[in-house]
Amino acid sequence: MAAGLVGCSGNNENTSAASDTSNFNKEGLPIVNEPITLKVLTVRWGSMGDTFTQNEWLKGLEKNTNVKIEWEVMSSNDWAEQKSIMLASGTLPDVVLGSQSFSDSDIVNNLTYFRPLDDYIDQYMPNLKAAMEETPDLKKISTFPDGKMYSLPTRLPSRPKSSRQPVINKTWLDNLGLEIPETTDDLYNVLKAFKEQDPNGNGKPDEIPYIEINNDTISPFGIADLNNNFMLVKDGQAVYYPISEEYKEGLKWESELYAEGLLDKELFTQDETMRSAKFQNPDAPIVGFTYQWTPDAVFGKWSDQYVTIPPIAGPDGNRYTVGNPVGMNLSRNELLITTSTKYPEVAARWADEFYTNEASIQNFWGAIGTVIQKNDDGTYSLMDPPAGTSADAWYWDQSLRDFGPKYVSPSFEEKIVLSGKSGDGLKLQLDKLGSEFVTTPFPNVMYTAEEFEELPTLTTDIEGYVNTMRAQFISKGNIDEQWDAYVKQLNDMGLEKLIKIRTDAYERYMNVE
Repeated sequence: MAAGLVGCSGNNENTSAASDTSNFNKEGLPIVNEPITLKVLTVRWGSMGDTFTQNEWLKGLEKNTNVKIEWEVMSSNDWAEQKSIMLASGTLPDVVLGSQSFSDSDIVNNLTYFRPLDDYIDQYMPNLKAAMEETPDLKKISTFPDGKMYSLPTRLPSRPKSSRQPVINKTWLDNLGLEIPETTDDLYNVLKAFKEQDPNGNGKPDEIPYIEINNDTISPFGIADLNNNFMLVKDGQAVYYPISEEYKEGLKWESELYAEGLLDKELFTQDETMRSAKFQNPDAPIVGFTYQWTPDAVFGKWSDQYVTIPPIAGPDGNRYTVGNPVGMNLSRNELLITTSTKYPEVAARWADEFYTNEASIQNFWGAIGTVIQKNDDGTYSLMDPPAGTSADAWYWDQSLRDFGPKYVSPSFEEKIVLSGKSGDGLKLQLDKLGSEFVTTPFPNVMYTAEEFEELPTLTTDIEGYVNTMRAQFISKGNIDEQWDAYVKQLNDMGLEKLIKIRTDAYERYMNVE
């Protein structure tokens, strides 16, 4: 076997290192007796750079495996153009790491560039095999329509089950002698008091009771759409909810709030910059209610006034939370082995080293001894970041963070000790308020090349119309009078075909074994 990998060719030859049995070791370390080099491409946000490559675990992996990595770190700023050139030329590296690099459609429409990994997993990846047995959804999300796995999944550590949760200005409630709202009726009364009774005490009618409209607004009506695809799972069936009675009732609720001035008057014209400025209004807090990941992330100096509360109960008496009962921690396309590489077995064994608990936490936060402290009692805690650096920025600097292959078992998560005051630890504390009410979302399903060809036109037209009509229904009302015409228009635009594509993909997902 050559001492290093020369370039990265575009051919699809399935030559492999395993043919040289004197160098490749199927088990144990090192993976190869004489060093070889793999070219690994990943994409980082903006100008993050490649400091993560100095992660002590990654450096130790090179030493222990004899697999040297030539990193090609691309910026997301110009990756789209570079990706197009790469796919057009067929000149790919040995390994592509991170789901931000190639999308489902990129892979499905270029399958000749990527190796099916099922046999490699079976023969060379015991860590991943064990993970998929413990968490079967790992295989479900990574199985393509032809029944094969072309990419590897991840299960991130210490992720919550719930997404954004209701956040309210507790100081305003106290100032007005109000209780935390439990139901939509309670919330209506609280918002009305926020509008009319000057809860920030500045003598101005500047309060914005409820600042935005999104999926969370109608979650009390059973609409819990995690993946923003207008689909729900109800009684085990895939449902397109914008034509459901629950959605219709949610629209009426939103329209009532808007008509009484309880929603932001600039709801349909403001951008994220304008909304952020309202959250952090310098003179006084002016926002009463919203949905957020954590309150400390958006309210600036007013953060202490805001608290996360349990989900608001809907008209049926139930509470619903957007999220995932198995945790918001699974994704696919975190590592692909290309048909360009001469060493697929080596790449598979190298990738499998990422699927241990200790490897995964070190590739999510940073190395043990640098970012993570391994305690005498077998637990793991995070060190404080350097002065002037936020914890999250430090983790991105020191690790692959959200991207790349990982698996942290549920039992191992109990050994991870996080501060409940900010960041990941705070979110887990807040998650306790809503996790029991999380509904099963329509999964992140996979589509065929033919379906990908049809989806863009269907979704652009249909989803655009749904969003336009939602705004019109909220601002102008007349929902009952216009509902039948609204549904007919959706059907005329091809809704039946869109629903069939979604439900076919859902059935394939559910039938993966």
